[in-house]
Amino acid sequence: MDMGLTNKTALVTGSTKGIGKAIARELAQEGVHVLINGRNHDEVERTVREIKSDFPVTSPQNAAADIVDSGQREALFEKYPEVDILVNNTGIYEIMKYEEVDDDVWEKYFRTNVLAANSLTKFYLPKMLKKNDGRIIFIASEEAMMPSGLMPQYGMTKSMLLSLAKSLSKLTTGTEVTVNTIMPGPTLSEKVHQIIEGIYPDEALTFSEKEQKFMAANLPQSEIQRFIKPVEIGRLAAFVCSPYASAFKGSPIRMDGGMVPTIF
Repeated sequence: MDMGLTNKTALVTGSTKGIGKAIARELAQEGVHVLINGRNHDEVERTVREIKSDFPVTSPQNAAADIVDSGQREALFEKYPEVDILVNNTGIYEIMKYEEVDDDVWEKYFRTNVLAANSLTKFYLPKMLKKNDGRIIFIASEEAMMPSGLMPQYGMTKSMLLSLAKSLSKLTTGTEVTVNTIMPGPTLSEKVHQIIEGIYPDEALTFSEKEQKFMAANLPQSEIQRFIKPVEIGRLAAFVCSPYASAFKGSPIRMDGGMVPTIF
């Protein structure tokens, strides 16, 4: 399906691996010129070359920057003053006991998962409104609606993104600009793949068998009983960025594999 995104420009934060990279690749497949972001310049450059090789009609660019750092954000804004699509994907997570989460950790998660994304949005949203066209997506998590209690500092920030997106969407009333949130469930990132291999080192088991064992023991509420593939989230994001999704406004869009048991 042609998503009508050819020659659009998208900044996808944290796009050298995992969900961010999958979104960047799916957008490039739709003819989008993707600005690849990450803190490691070499990793960013490798991803740029990979996408250029796989999708030669597009012009991916190196947008290496630590978006949590205000100085590096300003340099990024100067280099790329306008985008058609902003995907706020960068985030950190770690299983932590509540009593171990001190104020420095709370602040680190707030600055990384919320304030950095808000700063990018605050810069690009007015430009989108001025030209009456644009898409902003925040990548949240099922933890935003169904906190597990295993990482309260993470769940808090993802819930905040839902509220922020809904508030910002009000500013787009009567325009062709949209602000939405995608909430993935447990996803098979490179880090998760390594964790599963570490839990089940038995080489006689295929990865699929290890995955099924892990899901049955740890995530029985998942209805798909496997991890979500990053490419699945990438395709969803490409659709939400497209003209066909213009009626999604301030929407929390779930792709959680049935993890969240509620209707809403």
